[in-house]
Amino acid sequence: MAAFTISTTTVQDIPALDRLVNSAYRGDSSRKGWTTEADLLDGIRTSEESLQAIFRNPNAQILKYEQADQLLGCVYLEQKGDDLYLGMLTVSPEAQAGGIGRQLLAAAEDLAIAKKCRAVTMTVITQRHELIAWYERRGYRSTGETQPFPDDPRFGIPKQPLAFIVMEKEL
Repeated sequence: MAAFTISTTTVQDIPALDRLVNSAYRGDSSRKGWTTEADLLDGIRTSEESLQAIFRNPNAQILKYEQADQLLGCVYLEQKGDDLYLGMLTVSPEAQAGGIGRQLLAAAEDLAIAKKCRAVTMTVITQRHELIAWYERRGYRSTGETQPFPDDPRFGIPKQPLAFIVMEKEL
């Protein structure tokens, strides 16, 4: 396997991040991988504008996974009190099931430990049973809390009623 790097993104990465995230979650390209939300949601997963907002948040960052100068994965992280919130864990559909997601998750957990966080938390759409099981195999557990899916087309247009479960891994 070729050498890879995991590093913090910059505003120069926004166009590539936008393409990567939308290709992995929505539309026909996302169906090449197992993490697609195309059957649950129409619309886009993110936009350059929403990514720019992340860079304006001093508590947030996006880590990127690159191999041979190609962006293959990313993860959004935001410190919220004693917890590190993890979202938008993304791997290119063509590169899924090769360990990139696990490596990004480990890098996020290492960052949380370095920041002395209590836990890594996340929200997962309740219908994403295979994804919930993937996180459970990595030590994440449902907190029992649920949250409504946002009624905002910037996050996608639900094809059915959706909600999130809150998951966490104590460190």
